Amino acid sequence: MAPAKSLATLYSKIKHRRSYSSSFPSAPSNPRSCHSSLIKSGTIHFPHVANHLLKLYLNHPYFEHARKLFDEIPERDVRTWTLLISALSKSGHHRIALDYFAAMQREGAVAANAFTLSSVLKCCASLRHGLRAGKAVHGWIITNGVDVDVALDNAVLDFYAKFRLFRCAERFFESMDERDSTSWNIVMAAKMSEGKAGEALDFFRRLPDKSVASWNTIVDGLLQRGLKGEALELVYQMVELRYPFNGVTFSISLALASSLKNSEMGRQVHGRLVRAGMDQDSFVGISLLDMYCKCREMHKASVVFRLERGRGDSTAQTVRWSTMIAGCVQNGMTEDAMCYFRSMILEKLKIDLFTLTTILTASADRALLELGQQIHAHTLKLGHGQDVYFCSSLIDMYAKCGKLGSSWSYFRETKTRNVVLWSAMISSYATHGLGSEAIQLFELMQKEGIKPNEVSFLGVLTACSHAGLVDDGCRYFNTMRDAYGVRPGVEHFACMIDLLGRAGHLKEMKDFICENKIGHLKEVWKAYLSCCWLHKNVEMANWASEKLLELDPSQPDPYLLSSNTYSANDAWEEAAKVRGLMLEKEVRKLPGQSWI
Repeated sequence: MAPAKSLATLYSKIKHRRSYSSSFPSAPSNPRSCHSSLIKSGTIHFPHVANHLLKLYLNHPYFEHARKLFDEIPERDVRTWTLLISALSKSGHHRIALDYFAAMQREGAVAANAFTLSSVLKCCASLRHGLRAGKAVHGWIITNGVDVDVALDNAVLDFYAKFRLFRCAERFFESMDERDSTSWNIVMAAKMSEGKAGEALDFFRRLPDKSVASWNTIVDGLLQRGLKGEALELVYQMVELRYPFNGVTFSISLALASSLKNSEMGRQVHGRLVRAGMDQDSFVGISLLDMYCKCREMHKASVVFRLERGRGDSTAQTVRWSTMIAGCVQNGMTEDAMCYFRSMILEKLKIDLFTLTTILTASADRALLELGQQIHAHTLKLGHGQDVYFCSSLIDMYAKCGKLGSSWSYFRETKTRNVVLWSAMISSYATHGLGSEAIQLFELMQKEGIKPNEVSFLGVLTACSHAGLVDDGCRYFNTMRDAYGVRPGVEHFACMIDLLGRAGHLKEMKDFICENKIGHLKEVWKAYLSCCWLHKNVEMANWASEKLLELDPSQPDPYLLSSNTYSANDAWEEAAKVRGLMLEKEVRKLPGQSWI
């Protein structure tokens, strides 16, 4: 029970507040009209009244009016300064907030309290060059003997973690007199950022009182580090221990299901969030929509989209439409993506750069040059012309529409060329069969000091494959692993098989598969089988078909390639047997389509 003196003080404060609360409208929809009435009544001169009005301005937020009012308040107390600094910090005006804190220090009439200093430290943590200022604030807290609470300690802890000073953060955590779940979560997230996932897990298990935020922190951290199995196990533990899910938990769980392409898990999470009444949350709804798109459940995605349509603010609606358009493009439903884009324009919704980049990708896939050019012109008007991902999509679009010269011209015009743009240009030359030009561009990129990534190497390997440059291709493949430490992916291995196969090195192809232990990759065997058909090698085609059918008996590719190989060698009976096997197993050939 609180001491009598404290209760009496609290009661007197409440009574004092009630005495002036009638000065304000019960629901002030417009702080400016409230301001004028306070001026007329003369109550604006009371500090507590001025602070309340300042808070109203900041909540809307009317920052210019708030700053003018702040300048007019004759007696500013710590609450006055803290209201303005905190609001500026929350709205992202970190530099301005620090300027006000510096002015507060210069005046010296009012001492900052723990809440003020917490806001200031958040500003320092959010600024790129805020390390020195944050250390100075921490030093000021120590030298002035500020009465700290756990919230201020957490702000200091978070500041050091944000600047990746992990040892400082850990030492400060150990020195804290009082810790709450937020303190543990900050250190746990810091360990995960440091790459110490095992230590973060141990830290989580040691946590005396696990909150929902603690579970969210560890699961999201594991997901971001690619440890999907461990993240999934913890989600199931959370369910077994009956911890309640909040909006963040649902979004993380749906992101995990998307990453695993596990539609069954996604459906279970969907059912759980409906039972919890979270299906009305716009943020969770967008995560749900994205999960169904990533799991290739576009029918369910369209149902969710229709139910969610119109909910939330303009930003939420833009993100929802963008997610649906991106899902259609990723699943090859280009026409549907165009329909959604047209509807988005007709409904006069804000179209962000992500949506335009996605539609540009769809334009490239369907070779819609005119639409791509219109989007290009539109983004230049909006001032988005130098976004790196949009630029790379634009280069790809012009190349796929047969305008390689336009791709090269745009590439040369870009002010900042990073590895993404170089890779897009190299891949464009490779796709057009200009192997020598792609190799020259790859070498020029290295001379410019740009370190190639896995996409760059895939582009140059494709170029070597199309140009028949076997020695160069093998050299680049070895350089990728040995010199740059890039781990070859499925696409790189398939490209090397294609490179060797096009040149007729069928034995070397077989040796390459054995040496790299990639016999479990169906993409490799598809490339192998294509090369056997190209060179009309029935014996090796049979062997490759068997391997591919073992891995994926439901796919039509091995049947078709094997049948075509037999047909090319006039082995019509064998070709008919393969076609009959397709009918028996109900394997259907996908309809062919032209690129342009």
